[in-house]
Amino acid sequence: MLRVGIVGLPGSGRSTLFAALTGGHGPVGTVPIPDERLEPVARIESSAKVTPATLEVVDVPGTGSALLGNLRQMDALLAVVDAFSGTRDPAADREALLLEMVVADRDHVEGRLERVRTQAKSGDPRLREEVAELERVLAHTEEGRPLSDYPGELPRELEPLTTKPLVAIENGSGGIDLKLEAELAELPPEEAKEFRDGPSALESVLQDVFAAADLITFFTAGPTETRAWTLTRGETALDAAEAIHTDIARGFIRCEVIPWDAFVEAGSRAEAGRRGLQRVEGKTYVVADGDVLNVRFNVG
Repeated sequence: MLRVGIVGLPGSGRSTLFAALTGGHGPVGTVPIPDERLEPVARIESSAKVTPATLEVVDVPGTGSALLGNLRQMDALLAVVDAFSGTRDPAADREALLLEMVVADRDHVEGRLERVRTQAKSGDPRLREEVAELERVLAHTEEGRPLSDYPGELPRELEPLTTKPLVAIENGSGGIDLKLEAELAELPPEEAKEFRDGPSALESVLQDVFAAADLITFFTAGPTETRAWTLTRGETALDAAEAIHTDIARGFIRCEVIPWDAFVEAGSRAEAGRRGLQRVEGKTYVVADGDVLNVRFNVG
């Protein structure tokens, strides 16, 4: 499951965004990801259950190194800035948030450097090399620069914030009215639609997160359930199998693949096979966005 952290200066509407996305209050919630392809695929299989992909949202109450450190395990970040009060400059607040994250990364690197310096007294050449690299990384952050701009390869043990995909949201004029969206989130979906001219503005936020994190969606479909899953672009059929269940990955034999639109047009899996639209792929197949997968496996 994709994990997304929400950051924002005090009064920005950070918690309001959390409420708008989840329909509840923090610090952790889940959000279904709308996908217009899911229902047509489910209809072909007459699925009893339809399950969208979800993301986990974490609301961090404030900034500062200690609080922001809770976001190091996140896959992406949502940064909320105040564009509604008339007392803030959204661009300046974005820069302030970025600086807060740079400072948090500096403290993170400094802590790692202290530990590795102690360990390097053993004479291990790899640890000495890491000390040298960490010193360069620390100097970079002390110049106020994000680690996304670091010219070298970062030590694998680091979990920097400033290399994570980030989507900025202006709360207010010219952006998204998060207060309204939070109020609509409390209504039944059909009733909420009556107050909108089109899809929820938050759907574009989710699409932006997907794009920033470079994710794709694949589907599994059958009479019991049709379900959407997420993968990082470039991941394989074996990665997809593991996302479904580790036992399926362990016993992977082959993967039957049909593009979702070809599957819907054919009207059934059997007809898709007759038309030659279904392919059989191995573990290294790179899954494409919208693939309908049927993983064959055997766990003895």
